[in-house]
Amino acid sequence: MSQSLDPAASHAPAPPVLSRRKGRLTLEFVPGEVQSQMDLADPHRLVLAYARAMMCFVLFKPRPAHIVMVGLGGGSLAKFCHRYLPDARITVLELSADVIALREHFAVPPDSERFHVIHADAAHHMPRLAGSADVLLVDGFDAAGLPPVLGSARFYADCRRALKPDGLLVANMFSYDPHYGAMKHRLRQAFSDNVCQFRGIAGNNHILFALRPASAATARSATPAHRLVQRVALCGALWPGLAPLNRLLAHWVVARLRHRAAR
Repeated sequence: MSQSLDPAASHAPAPPVLSRRKGRLTLEFVPGEVQSQMDLADPHRLVLAYARAMMCFVLFKPRPAHIVMVGLGGGSLAKFCHRYLPDARITVLELSADVIALREHFAVPPDSERFHVIHADAAHHMPRLAGSADVLLVDGFDAAGLPPVLGSARFYADCRRALKPDGLLVANMFSYDPHYGAMKHRLRQAFSDNVCQFRGIAGNNHILFALRPASAATARSATPAHRLVQRVALCGALWPGLAPLNRLLAHWVVARLRHRAAR
């Protein structure tokens, strides 16, 4: 899932490897480093903590009309949103044809009017999405981690423009990435510091939520999503020991969506 601004500079991404163990299908680029995982008995269950954490976007945007995802992987988030947010249209950007070729193994739904996987470099394709996304999930990891271009100032500016006013970017970053601090700083700059995170929600995967202001003139507008961003940021600053509650929150969000669909 490596992305590059210059196709000539792109290196061939490591081919994905599938393995089955303990009732789960796992996608890896490096043996032993899990990229995505599916419960074979319950293919729509979100097995990994970071995926549940990213789904907390529904707290900010409960009824998104259009969700854009960077990185397909094993399709955990894509198929979860397709099933449990039935009113949302979903667009997935994936660079690796090898990853896309595995979609049937992971029960990723076929392309349709409301679900579409695009074989594209997200850094190149993002400007084409100007003003179209309610939620943008950035989870484009490859064998080396998060490609630098997906944490660049230019990419975050393109992401902001791809969002509708009051739209939400959700970024998955590794806390031990040497560029982690710089990426957070660029994200805050691009989104006028309208950024928060639920601390400790997914271990070394830090999930950041960045809200595009409703308009340039109302950068601090008190929309429900903006008020929640402010509250989460304040709680994280005042009470850094909320990790266990944050993890329970992610489980509750996912369980609530599944329960609502089952009724």
